[in-house]
Amino acid sequence: MSEPAPEIRLDQLTGLRTILAPGRADRPFEFGFPDNPSTREADCPFCEGREDRTPPETWADRPDGAENGPGWRVRAVPNLYPALAPSGDGAAEAGHSEGPRDPLRASARAGQPELFAGGAAEGIHEVIIHSPQHHRALSALSEAELSVALSGWRARMSAHGETAACVQLIVNEGPDAGASLEHSHAQLYALGFVPAAVARERERFRAHHESTMGGGLLEDVATEEVRRRERLVAVDDEAVLICPWASGSPFELRLIPRRAAPRFEAEEGVGDAMLATAVRALAARFGAEPQLNLWVRTAPSGAEPFHWHIDIVPRLSVKASFELSTGVDINIYPPERAAVELREALG
Repeated sequence: MSEPAPEIRLDQLTGLRTILAPGRADRPFEFGFPDNPSTREADCPFCEGREDRTPPETWADRPDGAENGPGWRVRAVPNLYPALAPSGDGAAEAGHSEGPRDPLRASARAGQPELFAGGAAEGIHEVIIHSPQHHRALSALSEAELSVALSGWRARMSAHGETAACVQLIVNEGPDAGASLEHSHAQLYALGFVPAAVARERERFRAHHESTMGGGLLEDVATEEVRRRERLVAVDDEAVLICPWASGSPFELRLIPRRAAPRFEAEEGVGDAMLATAVRALAARFGAEPQLNLWVRTAPSGAEPFHWHIDIVPRLSVKASFELSTGVDINIYPPERAAVELREALG
């Protein structure tokens, strides 16, 4: 019996979306769970020479060799356990979970709001493998290797940017961050909707632009952070690296390009060196690659003005009941203190 297709449901109280993807429960986990011994590098499906262990590639930066074989530098494949289904794959329809149908109540229900709204979770879910070697983290890549990987991100985001409402690229490193395989990789979601968090950013960019008669929100933030230096970690000709003013957890980082541009994927090479600095700073501060979540915020549909950025959140704390029930984070490590320690770690 095949798994149900991915589905979107709307929460009745908040109106926020949840994606139900039961097929992802079958993912292999290689991080030392009981009765599930680690395979690690010896059996990693993402390493060069094991291309037959993944779905056929959708794209590759391949100087040498044949398609779906060795010779690549970065490689993209469909996620074997997708959270989204390609359009027309037969995901469940809205209203499927409303319980037994009562024909005698049909007319009464017709004028009532839909309490169990849902629909197909359509879109594209890809994996972008950063290197043919078994590097476990972005910080383990050389600066040149990282730039090649980021070019892969941009290529795949560009491929989906014209048709998706929102393209979300993420990196999970470590089991606490949600990774199931340790070989360094990113995931790309080409969504048919704009998530609430992205839409909120879009509206705040627009509101700031209007209230300042043409000002740029993140441009103004970056300029002021460089001037104050309290939360500044590093700055170069292309980008600023800060611990954000309202960091929700310890050692959060935000990479802001100094020149406002809406789409990360259109800015080849911009910020690559600063991202290398960011992951190096975290590794230096903690003496090892910390588990982390990273995401690229690029302009969704209908976003003008917008300013792309990259956020990095090390997994150093756990959200407890207050955070989960209110959506308000409690951060015990002020960003000013984190920025000082990261600057010192960089030397």
